[in-house]
Amino acid sequence: MASTALIGPVVAPNLHVMTFNIRRRMTNLNPRLVDRWEHRRPLLKEILETEQPALLGVQEALPDQASFVRHALGERYRSIGYGREVNRRGEGCPIFYDSTRLQLLDWRQTTLSETPDVAGSTTWGNRVPRVVVDATFRDIATGIEFQGVNTHFDNQSREARMRSSAEVRRIVSASSLPAIITGDFNTDVDSDPYDAITAGGVMIDCWNLAEKRLTDAWGTFLNYRPPRHERKRIDWILVTPGVSVQKAGINVTRYERGWPSDHAPVQVVVEFH
Repeated sequence: MASTALIGPVVAPNLHVMTFNIRRRMTNLNPRLVDRWEHRRPLLKEILETEQPALLGVQEALPDQASFVRHALGERYRSIGYGREVNRRGEGCPIFYDSTRLQLLDWRQTTLSETPDVAGSTTWGNRVPRVVVDATFRDIATGIEFQGVNTHFDNQSREARMRSSAEVRRIVSASSLPAIITGDFNTDVDSDPYDAITAGGVMIDCWNLAEKRLTDAWGTFLNYRPPRHERKRIDWILVTPGVSVQKAGINVTRYERGWPSDHAPVQVVVEFH
């Protein structure tokens, strides 16, 4: 029996966007644990097949997991981005897009550090590299060009999160195009990094901008437990001024076999003007 979509496919000029930390595959886990990739993989496939976002920013994807996501979405999807390590392996923040709706014009991946062009660099107090993928798309249906940015901030260093907020602002401000920013920011919406990235209305949280909220304001780090309001909303979708947000929701669909990830995906429907 097919799952019921929170949003599902939408018709142009509307655009369905999702951000999803899919939880990297861990080794040496008890096979009965809910965190095991082999257990979660079919659940992830089910939610992606059901929702079919035109633009999807993913975090914590190892190369084989990124390949799985692209194939789970379907033949018309393409992806950009690679691992954060020096050899371009390890976790990545790939962007997936429906090639029948969006045309990729340009993209680059940089490291969130003082040396953004040096893969694997860490200079802001974070122990592991963090990256940002910055792409330019043309909406085939409307002809409108826009910027898509996907990232994953550090989970330990507040300094790294603050510096990463400034870098993402710089990347977005350097373009004259409207932008959509997806990510796991590893900080709540009442934090200094959140205030820094949204300061002056350069970027606006879609949850606050949405004409209609499809769900409660659940915490997005579920940790394989029932959703709760008091948990932190650390996964966001931001847009630049002039992008309207028709709908927003935090997808807490749990299947009989469990959760697809320890995070809940965030989904929005936007329109460019």
